[in-house]
Amino acid sequence: MPLTDLSKLPPLPIPLEQAKRIAAYRAVDENFDVKTHKVVGVGSGTTVVYVAERLGEYVDKNTNFVCIPTGFQSKQLIVSNKLQLGSIEQYPEVDIAFDGADEVDESLQLIKGGGACLFQEKLVSSSAKKFIIVADSRKKSPKYLGYNWKKGVPIEVVPSSYVRVLADLQNKLQCKSASVREGGSAKAGPVVTDNSNFIIDADFGEIADPRKLHQDIKLLVGVVETGLFIDNAEKAYFGNSDGTVQIQQL
Repeated sequence: MPLTDLSKLPPLPIPLEQAKRIAAYRAVDENFDVKTHKVVGVGSGTTVVYVAERLGEYVDKNTNFVCIPTGFQSKQLIVSNKLQLGSIEQYPEVDIAFDGADEVDESLQLIKGGGACLFQEKLVSSSAKKFIIVADSRKKSPKYLGYNWKKGVPIEVVPSSYVRVLADLQNKLQCKSASVREGGSAKAGPVVTDNSNFIIDADFGEIADPRKLHQDIKLLVGVVETGLFIDNAEKAYFGNSDGTVQIQQL
């Protein structure tokens, strides 16, 4: 099945969505090698929808690759685009992974976990030989993490530890504020991750040293993983509202 020519794609009514689609398609076309990439990680988010869509165009009788989801949404994306679904337990070594981000700094350090899939996302991305970010331009920080993303660092914790972790975040790490993420109007009580854990959102303001902060948080008893993705991504594609794409790489 031939790939759709990017110049001939029917325009989307919202310019930012148009840019997200172009960024995602380019990210796949410029990084995915159907001959050598047999295990592909697929993340979640509004831009990754178009990643799965483009990967679906590579499926024909001459291709044989399996896609590893980072959560429920990405599993649905894989299935709906008729991609072969696998699991990280079956394929612990991933050739390439595509995912979104809540914020990306100048050094391609990331905040992820706004969608509460952070442990699964980090498991897949850290298992990948090549990790590509696809997002819209609002996710690009001109300086530090925390500059644009004001909801804090997502932290996945064992449920029974949340009181202890909240206290440690404020007393030991001096975060500005920290709270367990609530499910909202659709659910009474905390958000529960795919791994049956809670999410704490901790506000540290602008983060000058995300590596050290990640290490400090991980040392707290009860913490499963942080939403600070350090030295993980090698390239990011940002869709701009004017329909253009900006590429950032190390």
